[in-house]
Amino acid sequence: MTAVRPPPFRPALARGSARSAQPFKDREFARAFLREMVRARVLEERLIRMVRTGDGFFWIGGPGEEAFATSLGLLVDKGAGLAHDYLHLHYRSNGILLSMGEPMLPFVRQMKNVSTDPYSGGRNFVAHAAKKEWNLMPITSTIETQFLVALGTARAQWRARKRGEKSGVTVVVGGDAGTAEGDFASALVWSSRPGEELPMLMIVTNNGYGITTPAGQQHGERNIADRAKAFQIEASVCDGNQPDKVWAALSDALDYVRERGRPYLLEIAVSRLHGHSSSTGGHRVPDEVCCIDTFEKKLLKSGWIEEGDLKRFYEEANQEATEAIETVRTEKWPDGSTVLDHSFSAGDIRGGLPGRDF
Repeated sequence: MTAVRPPPFRPALARGSARSAQPFKDREFARAFLREMVRARVLEERLIRMVRTGDGFFWIGGPGEEAFATSLGLLVDKGAGLAHDYLHLHYRSNGILLSMGEPMLPFVRQMKNVSTDPYSGGRNFVAHAAKKEWNLMPITSTIETQFLVALGTARAQWRARKRGEKSGVTVVVGGDAGTAEGDFASALVWSSRPGEELPMLMIVTNNGYGITTPAGQQHGERNIADRAKAFQIEASVCDGNQPDKVWAALSDALDYVRERGRPYLLEIAVSRLHGHSSSTGGHRVPDEVCCIDTFEKKLLKSGWIEEGDLKRFYEEANQEATEAIETVRTEKWPDGSTVLDHSFSAGDIRGGLPGRDF
């Protein structure tokens, strides 16, 4: 018999100063937040297992970033069009989408590369999502290019604001190693031009490594956020392993961009619990701080959860993952005849391609 998982947790959050600055003082909020963190962790660990059992080809994801991912997913204004937030994410963002209300099934389908994969029709590997109705721009494998693309939606929202229209903000997320790319520097330049500052929140999740290169061997600056100073961009650094702290930092940053229409750079220190990707083994990394373990201990000590609650959270998440894997097991890979589908827009092609009608 299939159990019914509780609905995704997405509280109604008032924008601006009316929003609760300390939601973690609410017992039910804290419990639900932990449940979403557990969901994100279980999904990642099951995806890793799928690669090891031959049910997937490659894994990359964000175990260790659940406090940040859950916070951002709950705080963004999701919807379609300029009035809502645009999301330019990278391949460690599964937890963000889960907390926005996405089920595990689409990620499992993309891992298996079956034709039912809603993000790419089975043509891309895991964690490369796209969702037009949520303003989620296609996630790519190329490093930091999302920072250049984000300038486009931020510019469109800047224009909407100038016209007096309701407008969301643009949120772009990347890793610490990617900030060595010129795309990141270009984002700092073009988002901060005097008189044309863009409503863009730039987030750098710093896990201390670029694949296997320690940040200490690559970065001369003390904090990546310090680079914002030269462009008169407000910036801050926060501990991404403490849910209440990362929630507060994200809330303040989003409020700043929404209210002032100016860019903001937020650097979040996170852990990388399973290595860079399956190309480096995807094994559990010892001695890394686990944000879920930290939060569990805090809630257990306060008496807000019991061991039975934790067991139930993991059972629910594992059941959702198991049901998704069983669903996908018999689904088919994409047919060769669809290889060009969704690659080009008919209106953008002059003359089409040989043997292909547009």
